[in-house]
Amino acid sequence: MQSAIRISALKMPALLLAALFLSMVCAAQTSPVNVAIDASKTGAPISKYIYGQFLEHGGDIVNTGVWAELLADRKFFYPVSATAPQPQQPMGNAAGNPRFRRPIARWWAPIGGDGVVTMDTKAPYTGDQTPLVKLNAKTPRGIAESGIVVRKGKAYTGRIVLAGSPGAVVKVTLIWGKEAADRQTVTLAAVSSAYRKFPFKFQAQGDTDDARIEITATGTGSFHIGAVSLMPADNIEGFRTEVIAALKQLRFGVLRFPGGNFVSAYEWRNGVGEMDKRPPIFDPVWQAVQPNDVGTDEFLTLCRLLGVDPYITVNAGFGDAWSARELVEYTNGPVTTPMGKWRAANGHPQPYNVKLWGVGNEPWGDYQMGSMSTEQFALKHNLFAKAMKQVDPTIKLIAGGAMPDVMEGADQSKRIGGKYVPDYLTPADWSGYLLAHDLDNIDMLSEHYYASGTEHTDMKLGKKVPINPPLSQIEWMRAPAVQVRAKYEHYQKYLELIPGLKDKPVPIAIDEWAYFGGGPGSYKTVPAYAWAFHEMFRHSDIFQMGCFTFATAMMSSNRTEAILNPTGMLFKMYRDHFGVIPVEVSGDSPQPKVTFPVGGDQPAVNPGSDTYPLDVSAALSEDRKTLTFAVLNPSDARHSMKLSINGVKLASAGKMWQMAPSKLDAVVALGKTPEVAVEEYALGAVPETIDAPPFSVSIYSYPLQ
Repeated sequence: MQSAIRISALKMPALLLAALFLSMVCAAQTSPVNVAIDASKTGAPISKYIYGQFLEHGGDIVNTGVWAELLADRKFFYPVSATAPQPQQPMGNAAGNPRFRRPIARWWAPIGGDGVVTMDTKAPYTGDQTPLVKLNAKTPRGIAESGIVVRKGKAYTGRIVLAGSPGAVVKVTLIWGKEAADRQTVTLAAVSSAYRKFPFKFQAQGDTDDARIEITATGTGSFHIGAVSLMPADNIEGFRTEVIAALKQLRFGVLRFPGGNFVSAYEWRNGVGEMDKRPPIFDPVWQAVQPNDVGTDEFLTLCRLLGVDPYITVNAGFGDAWSARELVEYTNGPVTTPMGKWRAANGHPQPYNVKLWGVGNEPWGDYQMGSMSTEQFALKHNLFAKAMKQVDPTIKLIAGGAMPDVMEGADQSKRIGGKYVPDYLTPADWSGYLLAHDLDNIDMLSEHYYASGTEHTDMKLGKKVPINPPLSQIEWMRAPAVQVRAKYEHYQKYLELIPGLKDKPVPIAIDEWAYFGGGPGSYKTVPAYAWAFHEMFRHSDIFQMGCFTFATAMMSSNRTEAILNPTGMLFKMYRDHFGVIPVEVSGDSPQPKVTFPVGGDQPAVNPGSDTYPLDVSAALSEDRKTLTFAVLNPSDARHSMKLSINGVKLASAGKMWQMAPSKLDAVVALGKTPEVAVEEYALGAVPETIDAPPFSVSIYSYPLQ
């Protein structure tokens, strides 16, 4: 029969042959896969940092995503204007990312006519300019801003910094509707020539996304407005209550900040001290104004509120080792040190004892502020390490690396060494070069990836090309795990070529990663993220940190609400229910061989357990009293597996948590009925055959006898 099929196939058109092959594969997959879990064979513990998150001052990701401030440009970087000010242009030769430049949607407009408000640049309260309002005895004059989101019955607190002519009567008004009663006014007295801070409070009596705040005065002379702030009264130390509640559920272990590309042009000293005096700056990287409200102290407050460990990246772009040293001293030094004394004066007498420190962000990229050659940066990293560890020898330094998969994909290898894929340990292999030359000063290696399911490397052409025909659903789901596997294989090569790496293992921190292709609040990428988790778990001795881009991508949110989206739900499900000590999984259905030529970002072996088309990962709890195993079905068909458990005996009852929506593009979004849920089931004894619904992710948990 096999010979007959083979002979007939030679006469068939290619399309019919493909259809026949596909039907044979599908028929073969109807039989359950045999899976064995051996709990006696364990690996290195899975770090809680694998579930980590990343935040960057990219535009308003932080300023509105997690911070509670409701006002735009509250320190008046742009002039008060009747029409929208023009966005600042980057200095130099088109620095930064102009594609991220956006028209200014909210700004301060004058009240009282043209010429009433001028910008004082000679003696500004902070930054480069401060509004100066010329007064009239009868007609209120001042400034206003619209586009503020308020909700009925909710209280709002604020403050304003004022200086002006004695006798000036300043009023702050919140307006939430068109009727005369749809407003509340607070009158401020005792304005003097010296700047003074005034608190105020409102309670809105209507719902609107376009409330307006007016700051006006009557009298003679003039008055300055140094800064103004408005927040929901229920904010938690400046952060959004609903966002803290959503993110705290994730218990994600570690949070990386402040960048990202942003950090390479960031002056950390602008982000500490009295908040209203911190100057607003124009970030040349993301082409946006940063008020510097969320700086080092606020970030560390956020980590405390979320119960996670902080990971600070220092500026190794435009920055220098001395500034990095001062930042370590500010966070970790005793009050007897200059920076520790400054921290105490800012209201934080106790050292923060931050242990995780990144030296620069993506220093290998020519787009990075302050970029330099590999050889020069290797020297720079060592200078930073020496300076920073002089302050605190206990800190862990994370080097800014890029293995051949990244150097190829970002077109940096060709720029540096002339080859599309670099030779190992050459300057074009950034990670390899740093490990070979700076190993003594590296405790962990930073790696990034943003997976693509639509492009692949053409080794002959030396560039990325569209995948045509498109990937099957299973292979599209595999893409993020493929990038993890590629880094694993590169690391194995480093172990061969760098003898010292065996004596001093340097784990990998994938401190930026994501898969763009699912859409806001969509389930589509959830199975792909589960597969990436499994690949990290399989090599838990190497992959010990992951910081997802971004923490705000875990939520569906607006300016007043926040809930976990499907990605956040997946992270929470694994963090809450998957084990810590990985155990061996084997099967009788190997993953298919790789399709594309090996090299760069294409590993020699496809990721996944020998349980195709399923992917299975298992782990014991930290106390070794519970066995958990996760079953991923990345396909659009139902599949099953026969399971055997070795090395332990399980109790006769367990639980299962499962994400299995009825459609792949199911969403969880505010204002809509959730289409995705984590369902919990009580189970009896482990079934001999386990059924996995299409594109489902399931975690089983059984106590040991």
